[in-house]
Amino acid sequence: MHYLIVPGYSNSGPTHWQTYWANNMPDASRVEQHDWEHPHKADWVDTLDRTVAALVSDTVLVSHSLGVATTVLWLMQKAREGAVPAKVKGVFLVAPADIDVIDIVNDFAPMPLEKLPVPSCVVASENDEYVTIERARVFADAWGSMFFDVGRKGHINALSNLGEWEEGRALLKEFEKIL
Repeated sequence: MHYLIVPGYSNSGPTHWQTYWANNMPDASRVEQHDWEHPHKADWVDTLDRTVAALVSDTVLVSHSLGVATTVLWLMQKAREGAVPAKVKGVFLVAPADIDVIDIVNDFAPMPLEKLPVPSCVVASENDEYVTIERARVFADAWGSMFFDVGRKGHINALSNLGEWEEGRALLKEFEKIL
């Protein structure tokens, strides 16, 4: 299985679990947005679309924060077009940013609340500053996603000091059982 890492706002720095995974998983690649500091929905979704189109093997998208919104928006666009790539086997969505209430990314709003066209999993923290655990559950329910509450881990980012985030890898393996 290939893993496409989909970072969020400001990219995932050198101590973010996504960077560790991108560097240490044997079959991983990473989406590279043109502008990490000034995200625009159309640009980010288009970049994800071009990145996925270039993939050659079965893939799980591993998205974080605004990368989750980008992934969900892209999937819904592909579903409306009847063109969800068969190589996308699932999406692992970590710490979904609540784009409906965060001003800096309001061009991404509203967050789609429809069943996703591929298997999905939402991983959320009880003290995430960018989404409440209740809102993350609303997303998971609407998307038809598995849901994992990982306790109090902030935004599940570099500031959470997770390193390789072995717990996350275990959750990814658990999610892959349904693919």
